Amino acid sequence: MAFSKTQIDRLGERLKQGLASESDLRLLDEYRRSFGEAYEAVVQRISQRGQFPTGRLAKSTLSIAEKLRRESIRLTQIQDIAGCRIVVQSWLDQENLIAALKIDFPEASIVDRREKPSFGYRAVHVVVEILDKSVEVQVRTSLQHMWAEVSEKCSDVIDPAIKYGGGSGEWRDFLIESSDLVAAYEDLEESRIELRAAGPTIEEVLDVLSGNFPADTKLRVTRSLEKLVLQGASQESLRDMISSVLMAAITSLDEPTGESS
Repeated sequence: MAFSKTQIDRLGERLKQGLASESDLRLLDEYRRSFGEAYEAVVQRISQRGQFPTGRLAKSTLSIAEKLRRESIRLTQIQDIAGCRIVVQSWLDQENLIAALKIDFPEASIVDRREKPSFGYRAVHVVVEILDKSVEVQVRTSLQHMWAEVSEKCSDVIDPAIKYGGGSGEWRDFLIESSDLVAAYEDLEESRIELRAAGPTIEEVLDVLSGNFPADTKLRVTRSLEKLVLQGASQESLRDMISSVLMAAITSLDEPTGESS
C-alpha cells in the first residue's frame, strides 16, 4: 500500500490528540509493516560483519503517540519506527562499530548522545536511509545499556516521567549520578586508550576527567572514581564495580520494596 506524507502526518495528529479510530490503527499497522523490508536489509548487512542486532521491527502505538506529544514532531519525521540495537563491550568497540557502519551505510546520519545525553541516556544512534525508509541502529556499550535498562525499569515501576527527567526522589537522582559515573568511566577508558603509549595511571587520567563535566557534577564524579582508585581498583575492576551498582539497582526494582523507593 502506498502512503502519502500528508496522509501519515494527519494520522500522527490524531494519534497525538488521542483521537485515533480503529481504521487509523489499521493504517498505522500497515505503515509500520511497510518498514519490514528495509529493516531486514539493515539487519542482514550488519549480520555479515558478525554482529547480531536485537530489538523490534516496529515501534509500539503507545511509544509513537508519546513521542509525537513529547517532541512535537510529525509522524513522518520519526526516525525509529523500525529499529534495532547492538550492545558492545567497550567505548573502543563502540567507536570501531560506528566506523564500520559508516562504511556499510555511507548516507547514514549519526546522532551521538554521549556528548549530549538525553536525560542521562547515552548511546550512538546510526539512522540508515534505505529503500526509502529510515531504520535506526542503536549502538550502546554494555554500561550504557545497563543504565538504559535501569531507566526503563524505573519508568515501568515508579514513574514514567523519570525516563524523561521528570518525577522526583532518590531514583531520579540515582539516574543522574549513575549516568555521570558511566560517562566518567568511559572518558577514563578513552583517555587510557589515547594515552596508552605514555602508560598513564588511573590517578593521572583523573586529571583529564576534570574538564569534562559541569561544575555541579565534576566533583561528585571525580570523588567517586578517586575513592575506587584509593581502594586499589584497576580499570577493569572499576568497570565491574559500576556494573554491580547498576545491576543492584535493577534487582531492587524487581523486588516489591522497589515500588516505594
